[in-house]
Amino acid sequence: MWSKKSKPSTKPRPKSGAADTLVTMDTKITGDVSFSGVLFVDGHIKGNVSSTEGNHSLLTIGANGHVEGEIKVPQVVIYGYVKGDVHTAEHLNLQKESRIEGNVYYNLLEMAMGASVNGKLIKKATARKLLNHNPETEDSAEEEIDDLQSTLDGS
Repeated sequence: MWSKKSKPSTKPRPKSGAADTLVTMDTKITGDVSFSGVLFVDGHIKGNVSSTEGNHSLLTIGANGHVEGEIKVPQVVIYGYVKGDVHTAEHLNLQKESRIEGNVYYNLLEMAMGASVNGKLIKKATARKLLNHNPETEDSAEEEIDDLQSTLDGS
């Protein structure tokens, strides 16, 4: 009678502030880190950081966070320091006082006053949509354009 209907499970995008995994200030990791979900780094990682493909993972590097290695994560927020290239498929947010020594490959970039990048900023090309082109209908398309132009010209 009072039962709740279960809704299909759709995993929402992670929000900064909530973390599945936390690397604290006193922690130092040597080696590559691969994760899913939300990773907050306020310690030191010497190695590459990546997330599993096809998800909306979020990496936040805190004010005391230090990463020496390549980062490949869809969403990244940086308050601290990165020495290495940063690849984001969705969103990169550079807060004031953040520093990157390496190239940045981004789709959407937010950069606060005071943030610095010592490297190239490279916008990733978005996938282009192809127009449906059918050579057999090319003549009729030209006729439509001529008709529209005539209408605009008032003839």
